[in-house]
Amino acid sequence: MTNYGSIPTSSHASPVVDHESISRAKQRIKAGLATRRPWRVMFDFHSMGIPRGGVSDAFSGIKKNLVYFQTNYAIVVLIVLFLGLIKHPTSLIVLTVLVFVWVFLYFLRDEPIKLFRYQIDDRTVLLSLTLLTIILLFLTNATLNIVGACLVGAVLILIHAVVRKTEDLFLDEEAATAETSGLTSYPSS
Repeated sequence: MTNYGSIPTSSHASPVVDHESISRAKQRIKAGLATRRPWRVMFDFHSMGIPRGGVSDAFSGIKKNLVYFQTNYAIVVLIVLFLGLIKHPTSLIVLTVLVFVWVFLYFLRDEPIKLFRYQIDDRTVLLSLTLLTIILLFLTNATLNIVGACLVGAVLILIHAVVRKTEDLFLDEEAATAETSGLTSYPSS
């Protein structure tokens, strides 16, 4: 007997789902984005103060804070961009799509992206996504709002990086060398 019009079912037709990646992403979302540097550490008022050593200490503090809080700073700039583009619906749609790209390629990723024989670290991904975001937003003809929001974000980051003391920030040696390397190759198996 034939069953015309019925859709055959098979137990082998279901797609393969990586449950480990999904559960890790859910945990990162529940714990909050930028779990590497909690917001309470970033805004610890006991660790705020004007650098006493002058310009050299200020530049040293800026450099350390930029590396230590880079994920938090990226979130701050994206929020400022969002607020700056509220009156431009096309730009807001583009930014929303780009935020999803940021979430999956930068915020929810634990290990470096592997591209051919190379590992691409967080810093390279951050710079690439920043350039992509700015270029695509400039194509939406909201230039003044984008430049203004980027300047406001940069000023906020600079002020925080100057006044946040770095004595209580501990960056392990491996993370510090990985931050400065960019692209690294790994042995192929």
